[in-house]
Amino acid sequence: MCVPNVEELRTEIMHEAHYAPYAMHPGSTKMYRDLRPYYWWPTMKKDVAEFVAKCLTCQQVKAEHQAPAVSDRDPRFTSHFWGSLHKALGTKLHFSTAFHPQTDGQSERTIQTLEDMMRACVIEFRGNWDDHLPLIEFAYNNSFHSSIGMAPYEALYGRKCRSPICWDIEGLRQLEGPELVQETVDKIQTVKQCLKAAQDRQKSYVDKHRREMEYEVGEKVFLRVSPWRGILRFGKKGKLSPRYIGPYEILERVGPLAYRLALPVELSQIHDVFHVSMLRRYRSDPSHILREPK
Repeated sequence: MCVPNVEELRTEIMHEAHYAPYAMHPGSTKMYRDLRPYYWWPTMKKDVAEFVAKCLTCQQVKAEHQAPAVSDRDPRFTSHFWGSLHKALGTKLHFSTAFHPQTDGQSERTIQTLEDMMRACVIEFRGNWDDHLPLIEFAYNNSFHSSIGMAPYEALYGRKCRSPICWDIEGLRQLEGPELVQETVDKIQTVKQCLKAAQDRQKSYVDKHRREMEYEVGEKVFLRVSPWRGILRFGKKGKLSPRYIGPYEILERVGPLAYRLALPVELSQIHDVFHVSMLRRYRSDPSHILREPK
């Protein structure tokens, strides 16, 4: 539908696509891709970006650069209870390396998006966040995902989900036999191609900032400590504490990007496998050796 040059009408369409309970404050890209199949006007993409940028709720709940939340090796999942549960079920739970949430970055990024949507719900509709979970689920599954080139709902069911702003007439038709099979095959192929393109794009970006670092077993390295205010890590607290502690000897190489360290007794509660980005090479010098006074 070509929308006439009437500011009130265009604003009403964007307002419905952004503020409605089934939308849940999508970002500018998601919102534009959701509207594009049904509406068009010359400056639509620019107008959507400006509309989302001025949303007060989005400014309050969304991180400026969409940084992932930090969550790794939670004690609740490393406890004896969870170990016994997985053993009884015949399953195995894999953990990320210590203090390196990027290991499971895809899940961390999804969690942050859902948290932003929950914050928006609490601000817009009041009440408890769990009361709005059905709306959050609908909004997330019905919004455009660049990694697969479509909404998760469309990838799963092969058709767009109907909503007040996206009433797909084609979704009413019935497909049978070979036509249904061919459309399903085409959808799967599209998802695979989009995922491959997204992976290549992400790899290209990461490779630009990657520094190849390798260490040998027996070599000594420093261990990085994040200077979070008020957080005690490895016995160090505050922003003025050392950035690195150690040195510690490398006992084993675990995979291509992680190492097991010989930690002292006081750090025995810490998982001893660390990502290579947490380490720094130690350069020895005789002056570092502490000698007993004569």
